[in-house]
Amino acid sequence: MLIITCPWCGARPEVEFRYGGEAHIARPADPSALTDQEWADFLYNRTNPKGLHAERWRHMHGCGRYFNALRDTVSDFFVTTYKAGEPRPDIDGSSGGNP
Repeated sequence: MLIITCPWCGARPEVEFRYGGEAHIARPADPSALTDQEWADFLYNRTNPKGLHAERWRHMHGCGRYFNALRDTVSDFFVTTYKAGEPRPDIDGSSGGNP
C-alpha cells in the first residue's frame, strides 16, 4: 500500500486521498481576453514528465484540505509533501523521503 503524508494529519494510506491535478498552475488574470486556443491550453494541457512532478492532492477522508506533493512518476515515490500556497521545494528527486 502506498503511504502519503498529509502536511496536517501525517502519514495515511493512499485510499484516503484524491489526485487534484498538476500543482502551481496560475489562473489567467483575465480569462475573457484569451483566445479559444489559449483557454483550451489552460484548461486541458498539462506537463506529463517522466520523473519528478509537482501535484495537488486532497485528503478526502481526513482533514479535507488540499496540499501539494513532489512525486516521482517512474517509481510512484512521494519525495515530499507541502501545504498549498507554499513554494515548490528545490529538490532534484534523487534523495529525500516522504516526511
